[in-house]
Amino acid sequence: MTQTGSATDAQAAANSTPVNPTNTANATADAPALTRRAARQAPATTAQTRRVTPVRDAPLPGGRRAAQAARAAETARVSSAARKRRFLAPVVLTVAAGMFGTVAVAPAFAATQQTGTEAANAQRQVRAAEAQQFSVSDAVALAGTGRDGYGATSQASLDAAAAQKAAAAAAAAAAKQSASQAAATQAARAKTAAQYSSYSGPSADEIASSASAANTPFSLPAVVATAKQYIGTPYVFGGADPSGFDCSGYVMYVYAQYGISLAHSVPLQDQAGTTIPTSEAQPGDVVIFNNEAHDGFYMGNGMIMDAPKPGGSISIRPIWTSDYHIVRFGI
Repeated sequence: MTQTGSATDAQAAANSTPVNPTNTANATADAPALTRRAARQAPATTAQTRRVTPVRDAPLPGGRRAAQAARAAETARVSSAARKRRFLAPVVLTVAAGMFGTVAVAPAFAATQQTGTEAANAQRQVRAAEAQQFSVSDAVALAGTGRDGYGATSQASLDAAAAQKAAAAAAAAAAKQSASQAAATQAARAKTAAQYSSYSGPSADEIASSASAANTPFSLPAVVATAKQYIGTPYVFGGADPSGFDCSGYVMYVYAQYGISLAHSVPLQDQAGTTIPTSEAQPGDVVIFNNEAHDGFYMGNGMIMDAPKPGGSISIRPIWTSDYHIVRFGI
């Protein structure tokens, strides 16, 4: 029998590590006898086989279940990111469209408004430039026309009318109250005068209505002359005759002698006369104090002739206040 290898080669072949331990038996059974050159190359081939063994064939840490869980988590993460992208895409498009519409609507509206304004201006210019002609029938020209009975009244006119009406009502009420007070005062004066009067001649009313008074020529100097006849007559409240006078009774009695009948009251005498400017006052006119409490004959140069107060008598004295006005009778 021929020996193809040395003992050293046989020992090396026996000690060599097989490439794949799981297939060692099959390789031993099926492999043909190695030559000396093949025996020398076998360890190098085995080492190369070990180096090129793919990593994926090695078992993963934690086993097959851990690998499957990792792949499932990665798949879920990718799916979640894909869903987010699908949700955000319409939102982004909607926001972008809204922003674009907001920016674009204002210029479009302004352009539309400007266009409408220009059209309105053009129409007004056309109406102003073009003459309008109408054909009116002669029957219309001959038709009778007239205003109706209605008219517009402004609010100012209505307010003025209401104010005037209210003022007239207030004046009427004041006049009525004044007349009532004057009548009461006159009655009280007459009652008092009757107690102290020793006069038996005609009253002022009887003198004013007499024929002699009617025939007496009236003038302011004549009035002054008559009034001076009673200087020194004592003051008597309610007095209206030469036995005693109060202020309005004195004026009433003097003017009665010229046919001018006056009430025994300062306010009523003020209403019966004509108010004149103080600069036009003459002796014989009547001084009326603005508080309607006293009157007397104006004597010129700021003087008055009057029946002053209880305890006094008719005299001429300076007017002590400027709060008065002048009234004239017989005009």
